[in-house]
Amino acid sequence: MGTQVVGLSGARVLVMGLGVHGGGVGVARYLVGAGAHVHVTDMQSADRLTASVDALRALPVGYTLGRHDSSDLDGIDFLVRNPGVPREAPFLREAEQRGIPIYMEMTLFFLACRSRRIVAITGTKGKTTTTTLTGEIFRRAGRDMVVAGNLRVSALGQLSRITPTTDVILELSSFQLEGLDAIRTSPGTAAVTNLMVDHLNRYPDMASYMDAKRRIFIYQDQSDVLLLNRDDAYADAFARTAPGRVEWFSPDGPLLGFGEPGSTWGGSHNLANAHCASALARASGIGEGAIVEAIRGFAGVPYRQEVVRVHRGVRYINDTAATTPDATVVALSAVAGPIVLLLGGADKGLDFTGLVSSLADAQSRVTDIVLLEGSATDRLVAAIGDDRVRGRHRSFPDAVAQAARLAGNGAAVLLSPGCASFGMFVNEFDRGDQFNALVQAMD
Repeated sequence: MGTQVVGLSGARVLVMGLGVHGGGVGVARYLVGAGAHVHVTDMQSADRLTASVDALRALPVGYTLGRHDSSDLDGIDFLVRNPGVPREAPFLREAEQRGIPIYMEMTLFFLACRSRRIVAITGTKGKTTTTTLTGEIFRRAGRDMVVAGNLRVSALGQLSRITPTTDVILELSSFQLEGLDAIRTSPGTAAVTNLMVDHLNRYPDMASYMDAKRRIFIYQDQSDVLLLNRDDAYADAFARTAPGRVEWFSPDGPLLGFGEPGSTWGGSHNLANAHCASALARASGIGEGAIVEAIRGFAGVPYRQEVVRVHRGVRYINDTAATTPDATVVALSAVAGPIVLLLGGADKGLDFTGLVSSLADAQSRVTDIVLLEGSATDRLVAAIGDDRVRGRHRSFPDAVAQAARLAGNGAAVLLSPGCASFGMFVNEFDRGDQFNALVQAMD
């Protein structure tokens, strides 16, 4: 890996997709800092992108917002696409037809990173928790380390901190992993937490989604390591195509430091995350003392079954990161009950059968369901029936207020939508932040 992309200084670069998660901002900052001439294009309006544009206000960046203009492709040296932009986007196809190289943030990062000590985590669920805990273990072990990637920390923004001996711990989504094809590179140590049906609004089928996840290991060599979940249904298929050494972690069984008295962090899903993080640490030469100490002191991460407040005997739990039905199923099994469930949102083309079964099994605990309007909501109503649905809301404050009225002493109001957030919210984190603000404002 070099220290900088060859020819970046003076290059004319088009960034496609500024976004609101910080990735596009990080890419633009990095390119400007390296001497490139940067123009940004995004289909979202300037109003939707205000925070991102404000973050770049001091830099010489041009913009085409609310549309894509073919003239922006004239004379550029390469294009950097945001992970949220599908590979099949017509504007990208036009760039390909013109012979313009197309990169992504992770393409640039892997080329420029001075350290080869990269540990990367992907999976459908558990990525952020596993990545954050892995970082905490490395910190407790006294390692020089950075944590970045899909947890809203720009990897390119961390490059100045990275030396050849820095441990780099990355959370990588399937979308981000697509950027590794351009350089045929995978991280030296990789883990897949699990694989569930997801993102069928982006990928045509499960096989295509799995193939995107394979980017985390498919370019490894024989000396590299891939960690897989022994109980995951898709792990054997990954193991058969892995060029590196495959190691396995078991998602259950006792683990020192986990679930001790007084801990606010638990559940079988988090036990699996902790086992994965522990296995990654051991593969990187970290001893048991640091692993146990980190697990014992870990409190979880925001937006994932986060207890925001206990108010008048009701627990308000923010699980906005549950953007799939399977994730909501996990939350229903982990949260003690009675539960008033905030459910619904944008459709990702996923099957609600498992969620419907879980709601039936949890009928004595899920007393009421308050729905958020979105493209998935009609399908949800048809699947779960009307018996426990108490309202459908286009106003999020109204939905939270109704859930609060329905919850009795000892109950939980659980925001675990099982759907994407597009429409009512900028993203799932905006949804979670609004929930937290509404809960904290209750008197």
